[in-house]
Amino acid sequence: MEAAREHIEEIRKTKFSIGGEQNPLTEDLHQAVKNLSAELYAKDVHFLMELIQNAEDNDYLEGVNPTLEFVITSEDITATGAPATLLIFNNEKGFSSKNIDSICSVGRSTKKGSRKRGYIGEKGIGFKSVFLVSAQPYIFSNGYQIQFNEEPCPDCNLGYIVPKWVEENPTLSDIKEIYGSGTTLPTTTIVLPLKLDKVKPVKQQLSAVHPEVLLFLTKIKRLSVREHNKDPSLNTVSAIAITSETNFEVRKNIDAVSYTLHLSADEKGKGSDRECSYYMWKQRFPVRHENKVEKRMEVEEWVITLAFPYAERLHRGMSSSPGIYAFLPTEMFTNFPFIIQADFLLSSSRESILLDNKWNQGILDCVPTAFINAFLSLVKTSENAPVSSLAPMFRFIPINSPSYPELNIVRESIKAKLLEESILPSESYTQQKIFHQPHEVGRLMPAFWTILEKARKQEVSLVHLSSHGKYILSSSFDQTEYDDILNFLGVELVNNEWYAKCIQSSKLVEGVSEDLYLDLLLFIADNWKSKFYHTNIKNIPLIKYVGLYGDVSLCSINESMLSNRDKVVSLSRQYEHISWLIDWNKEFKCPANYFFLPKSTQESIQFMYKRETVLGWLQDHVKVGSMNVYEYAVHLNNCLTSCQKRAIAFVHFLYHSLRKKYLAQGDVGYLCGSMPLVDNYGDLKRQRNGVLVPANGSKWVGLIGSNPWRGEGYVQLAEDYLQPGYFAGEYSSKVLLLEFLKTHVGASDIPDISPPNAAIPTVSSLLTKQNAFLLLGWIRNLKQRGIHIPVKFLRCIKEGSWLKITTSGCPGNRPPSQSFMLSSSLGNILQNGSVLVDIPLVNLSFYGDNIKEYKEELKTIGVMSEFGEACEFIGERLMSLTKYSTLTREQVFSVLNFIRFLRQKILPLDKFINSIKDKKWLQTCCGDRSPVGSVLYDQEWRTASQISNIPFIDQEYFGVEILSFREELKSLGVVIGFGESYQLVVDNLKSPSRLTSLTASAVLLILECMRRRGSSNKLVEALRGVKGFKTNLGYKSPGECFLYDSQWVCVLQVFEDFPLIDHKFYGTSIFTYRNELKQTGVKVDFEDAVKEFSNRFKQQASYMTKENVLSFLLCCRQLKNTHVFPPDLKNYIREGKWLQTRHGRKRPSECILFGPDWQSICPITDLPFIDSDNCYGKDIHEYKKELKSMGVVVEFKDGAKFVAAGLLSPLDPTCITPANVFSLLECIRILLKDKNYSFPDAFFKNISQKWLKTTNGYRPPHECLLFDSNENPSWGSYLKRTDGPFIDEDFYGSNITLYKKELQEIGVTIDFKEGCSLIANHLDAKKELKAIVRVYNYLSQFNWEPDVKLAKWIWIPNGKQDGKWVSPSKCVLHDKDGLFSSELKVLEKYYEQKLLNFFSRAFGVRCNPSVDHYCKLWEGWQCSGYQLSHDDCRKFWGYVLKHWSEKTEKTLTDKLVKLPVASGSDEILLFSKDDVFIADDLQLKDLFEQFSPQPIFVWYPQPSLPSLPQTKLLEIYRKIGVRTISESVEKEESSSVDVAQLNEVNPKEFLIKKDLVMLILGFLADPVMKMEAERRHETIQRLLNDTFLETVEPITVNYSLSLSSGEIVKATASRMIRWDREASKFFTQKLDRSSGFKNLIEYATYFSEAISEGVLWENNDHIGALTELIKLAFMLEFNEEAVLFLMKSKNLQIFLEDKEFLASAFPSD
Repeated sequence: MEAAREHIEEIRKTKFSIGGEQNPLTEDLHQAVKNLSAELYAKDVHFLMELIQNAEDNDYLEGVNPTLEFVITSEDITATGAPATLLIFNNEKGFSSKNIDSICSVGRSTKKGSRKRGYIGEKGIGFKSVFLVSAQPYIFSNGYQIQFNEEPCPDCNLGYIVPKWVEENPTLSDIKEIYGSGTTLPTTTIVLPLKLDKVKPVKQQLSAVHPEVLLFLTKIKRLSVREHNKDPSLNTVSAIAITSETNFEVRKNIDAVSYTLHLSADEKGKGSDRECSYYMWKQRFPVRHENKVEKRMEVEEWVITLAFPYAERLHRGMSSSPGIYAFLPTEMFTNFPFIIQADFLLSSSRESILLDNKWNQGILDCVPTAFINAFLSLVKTSENAPVSSLAPMFRFIPINSPSYPELNIVRESIKAKLLEESILPSESYTQQKIFHQPHEVGRLMPAFWTILEKARKQEVSLVHLSSHGKYILSSSFDQTEYDDILNFLGVELVNNEWYAKCIQSSKLVEGVSEDLYLDLLLFIADNWKSKFYHTNIKNIPLIKYVGLYGDVSLCSINESMLSNRDKVVSLSRQYEHISWLIDWNKEFKCPANYFFLPKSTQESIQFMYKRETVLGWLQDHVKVGSMNVYEYAVHLNNCLTSCQKRAIAFVHFLYHSLRKKYLAQGDVGYLCGSMPLVDNYGDLKRQRNGVLVPANGSKWVGLIGSNPWRGEGYVQLAEDYLQPGYFAGEYSSKVLLLEFLKTHVGASDIPDISPPNAAIPTVSSLLTKQNAFLLLGWIRNLKQRGIHIPVKFLRCIKEGSWLKITTSGCPGNRPPSQSFMLSSSLGNILQNGSVLVDIPLVNLSFYGDNIKEYKEELKTIGVMSEFGEACEFIGERLMSLTKYSTLTREQVFSVLNFIRFLRQKILPLDKFINSIKDKKWLQTCCGDRSPVGSVLYDQEWRTASQISNIPFIDQEYFGVEILSFREELKSLGVVIGFGESYQLVVDNLKSPSRLTSLTASAVLLILECMRRRGSSNKLVEALRGVKGFKTNLGYKSPGECFLYDSQWVCVLQVFEDFPLIDHKFYGTSIFTYRNELKQTGVKVDFEDAVKEFSNRFKQQASYMTKENVLSFLLCCRQLKNTHVFPPDLKNYIREGKWLQTRHGRKRPSECILFGPDWQSICPITDLPFIDSDNCYGKDIHEYKKELKSMGVVVEFKDGAKFVAAGLLSPLDPTCITPANVFSLLECIRILLKDKNYSFPDAFFKNISQKWLKTTNGYRPPHECLLFDSNENPSWGSYLKRTDGPFIDEDFYGSNITLYKKELQEIGVTIDFKEGCSLIANHLDAKKELKAIVRVYNYLSQFNWEPDVKLAKWIWIPNGKQDGKWVSPSKCVLHDKDGLFSSELKVLEKYYEQKLLNFFSRAFGVRCNPSVDHYCKLWEGWQCSGYQLSHDDCRKFWGYVLKHWSEKTEKTLTDKLVKLPVASGSDEILLFSKDDVFIADDLQLKDLFEQFSPQPIFVWYPQPSLPSLPQTKLLEIYRKIGVRTISESVEKEESSSVDVAQLNEVNPKEFLIKKDLVMLILGFLADPVMKMEAERRHETIQRLLNDTFLETVEPITVNYSLSLSSGEIVKATASRMIRWDREASKFFTQKLDRSSGFKNLIEYATYFSEAISEGVLWENNDHIGALTELIKLAFMLEFNEEAVLFLMKSKNLQIFLEDKEFLASAFPSD
């Protein structure tokens, strides 16, 4: 310890001159240290990373487990007054004297220049960063006990680096008590008494120490953080102990090492330890010269380590973990699923790496290669690992876009490399793992994988799964959880046709269980519309059905669903009907090719998952029907067209289905009614109206004879229905079947059958007694059943003479309709009292008393039995006489006497009277009339005869004798006496022309008739056109008249032409007929009168006189409390233009009654005042209340709206005083209080004139602003009054601000947040930069954007008071490349960043030049002959690459005419795009560089840059139209060789060997080639059939390249091989194997190219791949084992047919 103390004293004395003269450099050194510490570390807590970094760089004794511990305590062991103390313990070797010297200096780290030795620190002030959190740090190590202070030492005026020996506070015992008294202190302890404001940040950072901090540290194996307080409850730091352990099973590969590292974190309070293992891949890469930097000049290679976490990363509750380490974690979260560690150059704050630094870019360029090597090692090195264990490894692929755009190049490069590697395993169903490139494999839908797995378990062979055009991705990988990864790799689902091929080529239909078969159908159904509808799956055998002979067969979907389909497949709708339907379908021989799904299939469907989906798909898309027994029966019924046996069998089917209750009674009834029946001729009859039992033994034959129903569609059943038989294993007996036919088909006989609608010939003559009773019984049965008897049938029964009768004792036969069944006494009475009329009676002696039981049936067929009917019979006989002449006087009296006779005998009269009373046989004054309506005249009819033509009985013709039959006439309907015969008067009313000059009594009679009869349209119509009412204006028609009413007669006196009925002429009784008068059209009510008045008022409103208006106003006053005008009149009074104003006739609501209140607003308005001066006079003011009630404005507050509408236009602003303005604003205030009021458009038009005075002159309101300085914040917070058109308060006074709401309503902008547009519109008038910036800041504050993007909005200053306005399109914010100083205005030169953001948002100023700008720049270079530099090209094409898109491609293609080429003098020239080429063929490149007089190959940077890779740039050239040299050159092979001098050789001996052919066959058999065996063999056979000729001299090849100028560049080369495929000749130079490897590989190259081009001349895309295979095999001398291994490695194989072809082609091998 003494030596240490002496060392410290020596430093203080010699270095810092303590005790001697003051060092003149101490102040500068102090400031340098202070500035460096504050500048490099922006965050307080980065000192932790520096301390960890120092601990990693320390040296440790062998056997020591390097440990770093952080302990924070609230105890002030330093006695400095610190609120907390942080102690850092490290078990390193300890500080040496050199370390002490270094820490007491600036920039003298002992680790400088030692990157090769594994040191990770480099800044030289790592320890000094502790001053950010502690003013007095302490170090205890190897006997040293020193303290530093950030304050200048009083002895040397220097801080930070002046050591001071520590005697006490703290002592080692103090430290040990904190560390733990039972353990030995580590070698080195740092004590940091924390600053007051740093305690919380330090605790937060300690709590956030990342668990992965040890991941890339090679020395430190344990790191811990804890808090020490006497009261543990006060602890706030989250304690953690992190341990690192390495699995030393290291695998070396290339220049790489891989191993497994385990991290565990014991976080206090979190329970058990958390662990994670990481697969570590460390690979070395040589540092490229172009990436060298000064800080790393001594480093020759990069060591890049990638860490792949096997489980969830240790993140300690953090949302994300660092993705980039520079030995210690940065704060860069890459979004990659792996961690990148390398010797990156960091920013000063250690937050991130410097992405634009070329050293770091070189490292990042190597990361994709390291990743690919690591990934392949993970995936392919575990030979025994199952494929399923590999899938999680693919989570390490960086599928998500990185957080930093610069890292996207890494991601895209990894992706590009992955796409070229065979990394994805296919599903082979064998033990062999086979890997493929991502584009070679395809995915399957998850549901199909489930089907395949079940099929595999059912021993279905799936080895050909990858034989349908795509290798199928392993099922372990083809999972939803890997979707994002597979999408990233471009792995797509197989095309939909693949499934059809797979199902067809395997036994997935007939070789699996019913459950799996239904799973397959469910899979197809779920994906039908989206996947399979348009595929060949419709045509493969897929649908099961029971065939014609009961076997299970298959049909395609198309066969089932097409409209002309050959097969119709169905299933049973009900489970219990399945067997029944299948058996009967077999019985009927599958009519119309209807088939059912097998029983087992249907049963499985009933219990399957998602059965509704499968059933719906089968029904909707496969057209598989679902039937129950009834529906099947309907189908059978439809198929019964010609086969008698099927029709008979169908009846048996219905019978048994009903018996088994498979069909309901109603369904059977329907089917029986529609099915075809076999008639007695053997024909099938479907249409029928009834069914007859067979004729043999039937009753209908005995009564009728022939079949009269045939014409009515009745079917007579055939005898075949009576035959018993077996059908579908079921037996039917004759009796039961006949009963079924009668019950359900309706087969019937008399009396149960309905009669035909036809005449029965047997009733034309007398029927036998038996048939007569059979007929009557039939009718009785029909009546009982309620069956309608057909008209023709009933007519022939009624009119046929088959009924035996007697007349006055004489027998005969008559129709029933002319016969009676009366008692003999009643007949005698009728004979004696009437004229001689014979009455035919039914012959009871013939029929017996039984006939009386059929009284109702006889009545139905027309037989009469009532007395009244007999009387009616007599009456009709009498009335029949009137057909040819009227009744004579004697006959009339005879009828009257007969009526008197019946009355005397007290016999019913109704039937007789009713039969004659309506007939016209009675003579009257109006001609022959019926008794009904005729009148027997007397004096009571005298008045009525004046107005009506009454039909009085002609007493002159009949004489006075007729008066003795008053009662008989009355019974016939003749009117006797006037009584209530008002209707008769109305019915016989005279014509209107004969109703003129009516007396008062006649008018009153007419009105009485109307009253008695309720109302009479006939009377109303008769009186309507007759001017029969006397009025004050003469006789008028009813519709013109008014009934006088004193209460409202004033309405009719406003105008003098309303006719009033003369009530004095008619007497007061006229008022009792108000209703009747109203019916005739007379206006009797106020409502009717006022309606007429309303019409008159509307007609005369536009020219009403002063008297009319004043009279009307007086009337309104009189009727105010008694009568109300109707709404339409009220409305017209308000809306009609009848009041005269200064503006002409106006509606009341448009008028103003002038008063003194209106005087102030008149000068600036034109208002419609009522014309009291020239028209109405002063009297009009007496009716102020009436006018107001009509809508006239009589008060100023109610007329503000007129001000808005009557504002004068144009307004002369110079004549408008402030008083006028305030008056107008007051009106606006009144109107704004009315929430329902809207200002008219004219108001806004007039108000939009320039009349408001502003600081910028007179402006319309919408262009004005109100500068209210009383608000806070206000306009004054942003602008000055002169910055915009603010209202001139000096002119209007401060009271103008009291009308803010009113001003805002007319368009003035009040809110300072809304004035942007107005302020902006005046921007172009300004020239002062300060004012313009002030306006810009205001506009920016409120996110203003202009309406027109093309205006010149940007001020480009030229000094403080000069400049110019330019368009935003001419500006950019930045010019990173510095290429556009003369093309665009770069705004960062003139404005601060805040305004740059505003210019971008508001004016659309681009942040940087666009692609179009760059193209325009290039066009300028093209035209101007500008001498391009390499730097210009790098910047231009670097920008293009960074912003590449389809739009960029199109722009460059269209605009770039010339492209750069590099000349030999290191100059860059621009040549036509058509004359520059991409050197995709190096041989051609070398050749044409020799022969071309000018450079022709496009420029690219050399060496290639990470930001501008050569491959990317060449791809851009290609896309914008640059051709490759290989596709542009035309080749002509020399044919000057004398074929006769060539040696013909056997190719099988040294060229076309069996193993070569096997290799080619394997390549052609690859599914990607889509080449069938026959084509493969034809291709090889053509090769074998060719003639092979050998020459010693090489074959000359001529090349030519055409330029756009027409010039042709020619070049000559030689080749060793040529295949003239069309001539079937193969020319080859003799191979000399002893001439070296170059000659050998050259020959192999030309040979493989010739063979590949000849074999694949129709498929150029695969020539390269085959060329490389043949070349490699050639170099291996086509060794069989080597070729077989080569084929296996490329997943190539030949099939049995290929082996047979090989054997035949090479029989001796």
